[in-house]
Amino acid sequence: MESEVRDAINAHLTLEFEAAHKYHAMSIWLELHDLPGFASWMKSQSDAELGHARRFIDHLLERDETPVIPATGQPRAEFDSPVQMMEIALESERKVTASINQLYELAFKHGDRAAQMMLQWFINEQMEEENVARTLIGRLRLAGDGGVGLLMIDQELAGGKVPGAMDEPGG
Repeated sequence: MESEVRDAINAHLTLEFEAAHKYHAMSIWLELHDLPGFASWMKSQSDAELGHARRFIDHLLERDETPVIPATGQPRAEFDSPVQMMEIALESERKVTASINQLYELAFKHGDRAAQMMLQWFINEQMEEENVARTLIGRLRLAGDGGVGLLMIDQELAGGKVPGAMDEPGG
């Protein structure tokens, strides 16, 4: 593995760990605002980000490279509304997508097919992550800052129905 690819993957780990911390902080905020379904879903998003970090770490280890676990700062803990919170989540997903695309280009440049194959999974995953975030933002805007609409979204997420997820029928 080219050192440039290895170093870029290690740098990308920061985004995955930051997203995990950010989403966990968001789940706490949602729990404090009586949205337990949304909080549970956001906690699972945090777990997924940690899983993504593990995939990158495993890729490095499988290639006899040394992963570097980054330090992360304290995530934001207060939000004006669920819409604002999801807009921040979408921006985070866009940063991760851009980083993965750059990693793919770097792996392509160096002819690193193993990294390209691993990154292809992430490219597909990021398409879904951004779609879900955009869909939730739209639904939250329709629901407004409170009331029945917000509770309905919370109940859908509690029941495992994620608007915009690709594995849903028609989604």
